[in-house]
Amino acid sequence: MRRVEHVMGFPVSLRIDDEGIGIGEEVADALFAWLREVDARFSPFRPDSEVCRYDRGELRLRDLSADLAEVLDLCEQYRLATGGAFDIRLPGRPLDPCAVVKGWSVQRAAELLTAAGARRFILNAGGDVVVAGGPWRVGVRHPEYADQLCTVLELTDGAVATSARYERGDHIVDGRTGTPATGLLSISVVAASLTEADATATAAFAMGPEGVDWAAARPGCEVFAVDAGRRVRRTPGFPVAMATA
Repeated sequence: MRRVEHVMGFPVSLRIDDEGIGIGEEVADALFAWLREVDARFSPFRPDSEVCRYDRGELRLRDLSADLAEVLDLCEQYRLATGGAFDIRLPGRPLDPCAVVKGWSVQRAAELLTAAGARRFILNAGGDVVVAGGPWRVGVRHPEYADQLCTVLELTDGAVATSARYERGDHIVDGRTGTPATGLLSISVVAASLTEADATATAAFAMGPEGVDWAAARPGCEVFAVDAGRRVRRTPGFPVAMATA
């Protein structure tokens, strides 16, 4: 089964390679319905979303859904872990938990697949990827050249997320200074879940060069980074794919 839809502002592609399990289109329907629900509830760009209503003071903390409470708790954990570099409450800007919501929601979507019996699949949400039943080869885009890759990794079960400047410019802000983070060109993080991989990559990018060591020290995380000087840093366990003949 293969399906591609545009959700949350980026393409989401699903491929399920299981044979004989009988997974139908209704599973993909449920997955994309969940992602559309997340976009409606958590988008900082929709005035009627739960996030915007909370930000305007129309909802109290005790009134929030369990899902949003979980996301906000994760955001606070990363804020504390980075000394404030990762912060969803920047002065002069609306509350924006997207850096956690994307990975968290796509990981939940992958769990829907597993619960339905899928064993071999790849779910790609705008370049952030969850896989199961590999090996799968996943390319990481070069931070300066859109038609090139800077590395290819091989994953069996797990996730990889990349934070970079090439799609949205200097959109990640160091919460400690209030200025755009420019010390890295890109950073990719491999972890057991996309929740961890995506949030860690964004948080590390906000920290700048020091974020590479910070991310590498997190349990279960492997890192590939290109700094502003175009130097590559990679942890020993980063699963680079072997070259094929």
